[in-house]
Amino acid sequence: MNNQSPRKTPRLRDLILAAAVIIGILASMCVYSFYLVRRQSLHNAVLSNLRIIASGADQFMAEKSRTQATYRDLADPGNNYVRSVAPVAGEDYSGLTVAKSQTQISISSAALGTVTFHL
Repeated sequence: MNNQSPRKTPRLRDLILAAAVIIGILASMCVYSFYLVRRQSLHNAVLSNLRIIASGADQFMAEKSRTQATYRDLADPGNNYVRSVAPVAGEDYSGLTVAKSQTQISISSAALGTVTFHL
């Protein structure tokens, strides 16, 4: 007598379910990675804007013999220190002031928090 039970093979629905679970896990990992890359990209764009403003402020203060420069001084159409900087993450540059004594400039946005550029 043969009392061994027959070997069970996975059914098609079990294979489809396993594939769906694996695809779901991979998709969630991709979405999170996309979020991180997008956030880092926004952060780098804001940092680049701060770098441009700091460079223009340095040039403005050297040429005008001033100790501070506001964003409005730099982005004035009559001056060529800084092109108008477009916000990328909801930040507002209009109140930004750069002084010679500063070692960093920071700006806040709702999407990224505070971004700081060290001079």
